[in-house]
Amino acid sequence: MRLNQLSPSAGSRPDAKRAGRGAGSGLGKTAGRGHKGQHSRSGGFHKVGFEGGQMPLQRRVPKYGFSSQKGLRTTEVRLHEIARVEGDTVDLAALHKAGVVRKNMRHVKVIASGSIDRAVTVRGVKVTQGARKAIEAAGGQVVEEG
Repeated sequence: MRLNQLSPSAGSRPDAKRAGRGAGSGLGKTAGRGHKGQHSRSGGFHKVGFEGGQMPLQRRVPKYGFSSQKGLRTTEVRLHEIARVEGDTVDLAALHKAGVVRKNMRHVKVIASGSIDRAVTVRGVKVTQGARKAIEAAGGQVVEEG
């Protein structure tokens, strides 16, 4: 057997409809398009969702959902980036001053990526469980405020 000898089994593929090929075909004259109207014309089409001028469903149903603006002002800080902060206390102001986070960031979370080798006090910044263990293992502490 060769690729050019392959064919679908008999009866598995219906014959294509040959529109507009005479009355005997069952699709002669109007070729299954009916009489008159936009759909009978060549080039007759309408946009998806168009309802003949009536306000379309996707426009008359109220929209819902929410995009948090907090996400635009939130960032993550890795453990090894904390080493760039001078002093023993790491807070949002110290991270801004050290250039670890941008000035417009208001929410910061320390994640366990990299390592820390000196004792620091993390204050007013969220910390993941893994990062908390690493900070405490290095002799530091995490102070939660609020």
